[in-house]
Amino acid sequence: MLAKQTRAQLIDVLVELAREGRNILRHLAERIDLEAPPEELATATRQAIADATDFDERDINRNIDYDYEAYGEVKRNLGRLIELGELHLAMELSLELMKQGSYQVEMSDEGLMPQDIEECLAVVTHALRQCGPAPGEVIAWPRDRRCRKPSGR
Repeated sequence: MLAKQTRAQLIDVLVELAREGRNILRHLAERIDLEAPPEELATATRQAIADATDFDERDINRNIDYDYEAYGEVKRNLGRLIELGELHLAMELSLELMKQGSYQVEMSDEGLMPQDIEECLAVVTHALRQCGPAPGEVIAWPRDRRCRKPSGR
């Protein structure tokens, strides 16, 4: 029966099944260019940030285990948003990543920002250097990062 389906139909079925489990959807997104509107990408990115920066409170001051694949999704989605002309939305999401990721790092024993977080942020900083907003907006962006504490912790 699968052999009779078109490629588009098969992809639709895979995406529908993948929505049941975020990890399956992440694996598909790595291999297949799944088109999504900016709002859907932002929602998926927020969820990936939450997954990537989540940790067990019992592991505070230890080497925290985190979701590497979720960081990969954050990086991909930030890049896709920038490609769609949504640099401001990518900046907003990267602020969320900085807040939650910084808290995660602060609670670990390493105290260093993992390379995964740096790679995600590099996508946005590279875009800012290439085609960013007015200089005043770029200056306000990192200032926001210092003023807010992570939410939900």
